[in-house]
Amino acid sequence: MLKLGVLFSGGKDSTYAAWLAKKQGNELACLITLYSENPDSYMFHTPSIKKTKQQAKAMSIPLIVKNTKGMKEEELKDLEKAIKLAKDKYNINAIVSGALASNYQKLRIENICKKLKLKSITPLWQRDEFEYLNDLLRNKFRVIVTAVSAYPLNGSWLGRKIDQAFIEDVKDLHEKYKIHPAGEGGEFETFVIDCPLFEAPLEVRGADFTGDKNSWRMELELG
Repeated sequence: MLKLGVLFSGGKDSTYAAWLAKKQGNELACLITLYSENPDSYMFHTPSIKKTKQQAKAMSIPLIVKNTKGMKEEELKDLEKAIKLAKDKYNINAIVSGALASNYQKLRIENICKKLKLKSITPLWQRDEFEYLNDLLRNKFRVIVTAVSAYPLNGSWLGRKIDQAFIEDVKDLHEKYKIHPAGEGGEFETFVIDCPLFEAPLEVRGADFTGDKNSWRMELELG
């Protein structure tokens, strides 16, 4: 059994990776979240990122938060500090992340883990995207879209649930526009409302919407 720190954005990938790692018999010792000031960070998810506190509470898992300016490469130093804190405070021996297809993210996380003598675990790596999306549904993950940033996605996608209709729609967009079906290229970002790790679902009471053309995002208000 490994004692894990989870690189946690609140989105589907990091949450599902954590659940898979726990199913394999590992302990989720803590969550690690970076609050980035840069909405276009290469490494970190930003929509509704501060709501990870409510998700951590729903999972009864301690949360480590580190702020970062979100500048390319420089933000990795802040990530390393956060992971080192998790190692020192919770005695973790591995990091789990939701990397699915991004070599940029996976290699940088692995380099930090190697430096800190931690194992890097990526349960979703190179998974078939449509199989993965259907697995989310089968395993009762309730996920909503919180940002879009690719043609022809627009503000009407914000708040959409990942359900069978969503999967069919992204399949069409993948075939016509080469949009990554799981949003790995930043085409869309998500937030988990409920899953098997949660003791109770989160309630969405409202949201603030911002954006124009093909770049839209929403900040959730939770109950």
